[in-house]
Amino acid sequence: MTPPGYFPPYDYVYDEYYDCVLCPQNRVLAYATTNREGRREFKSNPHDCKACPVREQCTRSKAMQKTVQRHLWEEYIDRSEDIRHSDVGKALYPLRSETIERVFADAKEKHAMRYTYYRGLDQVTKWVKLKFAAMNLKKLAMWRGNPSLLRCFLCLQRAFTAFAFVFNVKNPRFCFETRVL
Repeated sequence: MTPPGYFPPYDYVYDEYYDCVLCPQNRVLAYATTNREGRREFKSNPHDCKACPVREQCTRSKAMQKTVQRHLWEEYIDRSEDIRHSDVGKALYPLRSETIERVFADAKEKHAMRYTYYRGLDQVTKWVKLKFAAMNLKKLAMWRGNPSLLRCFLCLQRAFTAFAFVFNVKNPRFCFETRVL
């Protein structure tokens, strides 16, 4: 977002061939550096900005220099946005709530993933992988339509839960929820 009266960000055009940004007055903003947040900074020539008739709509910098930031992955973001706004993307986008987002909703509701019992990236990663492996096994058993596979999986879940109960593990690493769809 830019303040009222300023040029919007889409008025600054990135030129892939020359690896520069063009301002609304067709002046070149050359690549200067990449900052720690992973954004490439393009800066204008102060002499060009000093004589610019629309400088007040562009920058109010005391150094009379406009800086435009562009993320390292901006090309891929633009590509994904183009796909999303295509006819195929418009048809597929509403299905996200039924497919991808549904998996995360089930993980939160049915597999106790609203919060974690563990600390540290390594332990939480292992715990999450185990939960999603359990969800995939359950999905496989249901797709196959084989009741014996589903019963076997539910027995495995109960065994892990019983193991945790017998050995008094308050936050068992291998404990699954025993609810079934």
